[in-house]
Amino acid sequence: MLLFLKVFLTEFIAEMGDKTQLMLIALTSKYKLRDIILGTAAAILVLNGLAVLAGGLVSEFIPDWLIKVVAALAFLYFAVSTIAGEDDEEEEEGGKSKIKFAPLAVFCTFFVAELGDKTQLTAITFGANEGLGAAFVVWIGCSLGLFAADILGMLVGYLLKSKTPDGLLGTLAFVIFSLFGIYTLYQGLTLIRINVCPIPVSLMMIATMVVFIALCIGLFVKKKEKMKGNA
Repeated sequence: MLLFLKVFLTEFIAEMGDKTQLMLIALTSKYKLRDIILGTAAAILVLNGLAVLAGGLVSEFIPDWLIKVVAALAFLYFAVSTIAGEDDEEEEEGGKSKIKFAPLAVFCTFFVAELGDKTQLTAITFGANEGLGAAFVVWIGCSLGLFAADILGMLVGYLLKSKTPDGLLGTLAFVIFSLFGIYTLYQGLTLIRINVCPIPVSLMMIATMVVFIALCIGLFVKKKEKMKGNA
């Protein structure tokens, strides 16, 4: 019981204010709370299971730069999709398939964002220190601690969604995803330059931002024109 509490509290504190907790606040502008909970819970169980049972093998086989680049692309994709919005009629007609897809989308986004994060490193450390005999307790403690912290992010996002004016939470989500995406991409490109080959990080960042901004502006204009046509 003492081990469980120690693992739970350590993981809970480590996740507070983390990027994935903020990401879940942003995701509430796109998905239902139920879908976010399902996707997040599944990702947490899988991630912590890998961390505790496999130790540091995941980080050894998957280069850090690849993790960062994939995470950055996921963040930027959600930023763009936030601008694009959802069509209400398509959402109603495709409700069943959308419910099935949403938890998977949340799972993939959370999984990539959390992979290699300090909370996973915490689970790896506990798993290595306590051994396989305590693997189950460590896994449950880490998973519940991480989920308890992230559920706060979900609830905050849900409350903001119901209390704030239309469009405000979507704007917040776009800003969060964009900042995370750009910063994470910078980290990934820097790791490529250091560990793989010399690349012009600044030039590639500028090019990426130009394409990203142009795409966002194009989608925003298209959305406005569509809204005028429906009015």
